[in-house]
Amino acid sequence: MTSAIDFYFDFASPDGYFASTCIDDIASRNGRGVAWHPILLDIVYKVNGAGAPVQHPVKTAYLRHDVARTARFLGIDYKRPTHFPIPTQAAERAVLWVQDHHGGDLSAEFARSIFRALYVEDVNIGDPAELVRLGEALDIDGEALSAGMHSVAAKDHLKAEIDLAIARGVFGSPFVIVDGEPFWGFDRLAQVEVCLKHSKI
Repeated sequence: MTSAIDFYFDFASPDGYFASTCIDDIASRNGRGVAWHPILLDIVYKVNGAGAPVQHPVKTAYLRHDVARTARFLGIDYKRPTHFPIPTQAAERAVLWVQDHHGGDLSAEFARSIFRALYVEDVNIGDPAELVRLGEALDIDGEALSAGMHSVAAKDHLKAEIDLAIARGVFGSPFVIVDGEPFWGFDRLAQVEVCLKHSKI
C-alpha cells in the first residue's frame, strides 16, 4: 500500500494556505493520500534558532507584497487578514481533536475551512468561538469541539506533532515529506508532483 504524503503547516503561514488549496489534488492525481500535520512555527523557530519574518521589517514588507502577487498570479482567493499575526494553537488543537474523534478526511476539510476563513473571509481564527462556528458548519458538535480543543489530550497531541516534525527536520510551512524526501515551501509543490510520479527527482 502506497503511503500518504505528510503535509506540515501552520495557519499563520500564507504559503501554508496556498498549499492547502492544492495539496490533496496533487496527491490524488498520483494515487496518494495526505496526512495533515498542524504545527506551531514559533516553537519550531525557537528550536532551530531562526526568527519569524515578522521580526524582520524589510522581509515582512516584501512578503506581504509577494503573497498578494502570488495569489493574483495563480488565481487563488486571498484577502490580507486584519487579524495578523495571530495565535494559532487553538485552531491547530481543534483540527487534531477532530482528527482523533472524526478521522482525517473531516479534519482536513476543517483545516481548509480555517485557512479560508483567515485568508479569504478575514475571520479571527484566534477566537475559539469562531472555530466552533466553523466546525458546526461541517456538522461537528460545537460543545464537544470547544471542550476538545482545550483538552489535555489535544494539547499533548499538538506537542507530539511538533516534536515529531522537528525530529524529521521540518523548519517551516508548508513542509511536505514524500517517502522521506523533504520539500519546503509552496513553490516546491511542482517538484513534489514530479517526485510522486517518478519516486525521485
